[in-house]
Order: sequence, then structure tokens, then C-alpha cells
Amino acid sequence: MALLTLLDVSHAFGGPPVLDHINFQVDPGERVCLVGRNGAGKSTLMKLIAGDMKPDTGEIFRQPGAHFARLTQEIPAEVGLPGSVHDFVAAGLRPASAHEEDWEQEIRLEQLLDRMQLPPAAEVARLSGGLKRRVLLARALASAPDLLLLDEPTNHLDLASILWLEEFLQTEKIGLFFVTHDRAFLRKLAGRIVELDRGVLTNWACPYDTFLVRRQERLEAEERQQAATDKKLAQEEEWSRRQPSARRTKAVARLEQLAALRAERRNRRARTGTATLRVTTASESGVKVIDAENLSFAWPPPPPAAGSSEFRVSGSELEETPVAGSPTLNSRLQTLNPAAEPPPPLLRDFTATIMRGDKIGLIGPNGAGKTTFIKLLLGQLQPTGGTLKHGTQLEVVYLDQLRAQIDDAKSVADNVADGNTTVTVAGKTKHVISYLQDFLFEPDRARTPARVLSGGERNRLLLARLFTRPANVLVLDEPTNDLDAETLELLENLLVEFAGTLIVVSHDRAFLDEVVTSVYVFEGEGRVAEYVGGYTDWQAELARKPAGAGTPDQKSPASGSGAGPATAGTPPPGAARPRKLTNRERNELAALPARIEKLETEQAELTARLADPAFYQREPGAAGEVRARMAVIEEELATVFARWEELEAAATE
Repeated sequence: MALLTLLDVSHAFGGPPVLDHINFQVDPGERVCLVGRNGAGKSTLMKLIAGDMKPDTGEIFRQPGAHFARLTQEIPAEVGLPGSVHDFVAAGLRPASAHEEDWEQEIRLEQLLDRMQLPPAAEVARLSGGLKRRVLLARALASAPDLLLLDEPTNHLDLASILWLEEFLQTEKIGLFFVTHDRAFLRKLAGRIVELDRGVLTNWACPYDTFLVRRQERLEAEERQQAATDKKLAQEEEWSRRQPSARRTKAVARLEQLAALRAERRNRRARTGTATLRVTTASESGVKVIDAENLSFAWPPPPPAAGSSEFRVSGSELEETPVAGSPTLNSRLQTLNPAAEPPPPLLRDFTATIMRGDKIGLIGPNGAGKTTFIKLLLGQLQPTGGTLKHGTQLEVVYLDQLRAQIDDAKSVADNVADGNTTVTVAGKTKHVISYLQDFLFEPDRARTPARVLSGGERNRLLLARLFTRPANVLVLDEPTNDLDAETLELLENLLVEFAGTLIVVSHDRAFLDEVVTSVYVFEGEGRVAEYVGGYTDWQAELARKPAGAGTPDQKSPASGSGAGPATAGTPPPGAARPRKLTNRERNELAALPARIEKLETEQAELTARLADPAFYQREPGAAGEVRARMAVIEEELATVFARWEELEAAATE
């Protein structure tokens, strides 16, 4: 018997229905992934299945006695209330039954908290966003649901937590219905894919990569069918304008067919367009973008307790910037407050040089200090040790994780244009409404307050706002959160083609593999190590290490980390760093043989012309132009061969 059955369900919010007479079921133990564009109605379908909403029409049947638990996309306000992790998760337990005593529930709860590496006594309100997500997931799992509903479960989770969640869901015999933008997570877990597009739910019983191919084939067939229908409609409209009167019976039937074609065309729902992402590229930066040597950072120790006889630190002393040769900020604070325990460093003796064109991915547990590390590199925080130098002509655009750069009180358009009606993009003036349509904001949506936007819309808005600014350095903190698959792939292509420097924090493994050329991994105890390539290359490097030589916190999602000296896989300071070819460079390398062959063919033809005595009679005075062209070809061949050798050498390192 099916766990869940939807029969002829429809639901709308005043416009076209987000669910249009859909029929669907989930069987016990089945793992189903729901995919669709931002705003397609995925969260609405989740709420209907969970019982939080009632459909306008249709029936929803749940297996008697079956329990559903749902993890929402947003962190609810109750997480901010006082209470321990243990008590918060225990609230998700169902009343004890004949199958499970109270003491058995308590043991199961303790085992769950231990497996999820959650501190039972910690205050939930004081945890980071990622840890709060894990607490919410633990509460949902504590109820032992028959069907677990997950809406973007990997958002704000670090890699270790995502890997743990994958393993847990694979081993548990639990029904699963989930929405995710994490393609690696989807590939690993989904036994079936259902797509919600223009109110219609389509079933795809195939792996994700096969789904992409088959969906594209279906969309192309749909376009051909619509083109044929439009052509037929145009012909019938032309016929009707001739005011047919003869052979009345056939004319009436044809007019009825025309009316049906008009109705079909009127009711047709166009598929949501594709976002147009473009970065306004600034002038080229210097070759060296950021040069860090023995960089360290730790937060100041806490101030002395009230009533203590210890010295207090004035605001001016806290704001003082250490200079070369002076005591570090922490040592000065420790002198003023000798009883304070110095906190562990977030970063210890980090040395690296980021060159123009590098694409760096930052990987580490939640709370490791990745955002702090970015602020250090950008000069927004002062290091407590070491030196940091910035290159010349840097134009930095920074997308922050908390999306704090969006003013919720302003409209979408005003957030981009600051109250103006136009924006300047790549040196050209464009109306802000037209510009926002490139990011899939309809005119009405562009005039609404930013506070009503969904997570994916907020992300697109911030990208639209930032991409109006010229940049040769992009710094992106979790840019993939809440983006649908199509927009995510467009963002990947944009970043691969970006000629400047990229620093990106992401837990999306497929995104890292596609975009970055090296990763900085936060390994704990203030160490950061560099590995050439993306996520998969880092994992391969770890597999080649001797047993026990992996990163200390790789399996611990709750552990902190920072930065430090290079380890295996990291070249010593000053040494030439191997690097992974970008997609653009791989395509360039693949195209070079054909380009060389073309130039050599032209060179051979010109040589043959100069060797032909009849050429000088046929085209008197043309020999000089031919020799000039041959000189240009010689220079081009030399440049192309040098580039080929350079890319071949990089590809074989």
C-alpha cells in the first residue's frame, strides 16, 4: 500500500495554478527527489503533503498510522528560544508506545545526538546556522518517520555533515521525499525523480544525468509541436479572414477547430526563461592579487568579569592596528587582562600567493572561520600575526553568506539601482526593469519589497546587484544556496569563463569540481592546506596519503578549524604551483591542433603560390602581400605552439 497518494490535486494563488490536476504516489522506503525551477511550487507541494495546507481541489491520502516529518527550508523562530539541544530534539519524539518504552526512546535519542555529533547540553539559540539545521534534522529523525520530507536539507551544512546525512539516509529504511540543489546529493540518493513544471508533475524513473538528456529531448519535441500548432493557427486565421460561406458544414467544423486552436494558444503556459548572467569585467589586476606570509588570527580573549580589579580595554585600544615589530593585538590584550584565557587561533602561520586568474575554493566545517578568513584576505580584519599584501588595481565584488547587502525595506529594483531607473552594465545604460528580467524578475516582481522574496530570488537579486559593479576579483560566500539547477549551471559557466580571480566558499561538490582550480582546506588547529584541483582531486589526494595522515577534522562536522602551513599536496612557499586546467583551458587545448593545422595548410598554399612562376604573371605586385601574410603566420604559429606546450605541461603535472 502506498504511503502517500495525490489524486487530481490542484492549487493556485490567484494566478496560473502551481499544481494543475496532478496525480502522484510514494511507496514505503522509496527515495524521491522533486526538481523544478525557483517559484515552480515545490515548497507548496511539500506543505500539502505534510498537511500544513489544504489543496483547492483533489484528494490527498496517507497510509493509516503513517507518520510524516518535515524539515523546512527556513530556520523557524522557535530555534531562537531558550533550551538545550537535548530538550529541543526530545520534543520531536512521539509518545511511547507498546513497541518502545520511555528508556528505549532516551537511549535512541542519545545515540542520535552522538551520531550527529551534537552537544546535548548546548543552548540551541547560540549555535551557528549550520548547527541549528542539524538540530532541526535531528528532531525530525527522532520521531522515526515513515516518510521524511526534506526541503533543501544541505543548505548551510558543511561537507562532513552532508556526507554523514547521505550515508545515514542510504542506510536507514525510511521513505524520503526531498528537494535539493546539490546535484551530488541528488545523484547519490534519488531512486526516482519527479519534475514540477508549469503546474504539471512528470515522473522520471531514471538517474539524474539520464533525466537531463531525456528532459531536453522532451522540451525540444514540445517546441516543435508548438511551432507546428502556431503555423496551423496562422493558416486558419488567414482562411477565416476571407469570410468563408460556401460548403457551410465544413466551414462550421473548421471554425470550431480554429476556436480550439485559439483556446490552446491562449492557455499555453510558456516555460520560465533562462537567466542571463554577465559580470562587468574591470581592467586587469596585477599579476599578484594577494600575498600572505605567516598569517595568523585569533579573536581577542573575553573582557574581565564585572567588579574585577583587572584593567579594562578602551575602545581606542581595541581599534589600534598592529604594525610591524609591535606586539600583536592578542598579546596587548593579554597584558591588559592577564587572567583571560587566550582563545585558540582560527588561523596559524598561513602562507600563500594568489595569482591573477586563480580560482580558489574554501572547504571546511561550519564555524571553522571561512568567512573570517575571507575578511582577513580582503583586509576587513587585521591579522594578529604575519603580513598581508594586496596587488595593484584590485576591483573586488563580495557576495556574503548572510545576504546582508539586501535592504528588505526597498523594492527589488531599488536594491539594484539605488532609486534610479537605469543601471550601467559593461559601460552600457539599461533600464533597471529590463536588467532584472535577465535575472528572471518579471516587472511586477521587480517592484515588490525585497522582504517577500524566496531564498532563490534573494540570491538572484544579490547577483544582479553585484554584477553591475566592475570586478576583477570575485569573492562569493555560498553562492549556490537556493538556486535552481539551470541557474546554477549558468553561474558555473560564467565563473569558468571569468578572466579574473575567484575566491568561493561552497559545500557543493559538483560546483567545486566544475569551477575551481585549487582548494584551501581548513584542517583544524589553525591549519589551512592547499590542494590542486577541485573536491574530487582533494579526496583523491587524501586517499593516496598513508593511513592516519588525513585531515584531523574531516569526519567531524562539529570541529573547528583555521589555517596553517602547507601539507601534502601543497607546494612549499615560492615553488611553482601545479594547477588544474580550467574548462576553458581544456577546450582551448583541444582546439589548438585544428588551429595549427589550419595555419600550416595556409602556409603551404602560400609557399606553393610563391614557387609558381605563373603567379608573378597572373598577379603582378601580389608577392609582397603574400610574403607579409607568411610572416604573420610564422608569428602566429610560434605563439600557438608555445601556448600548446604551456597547456600540455600544465595538463600532465
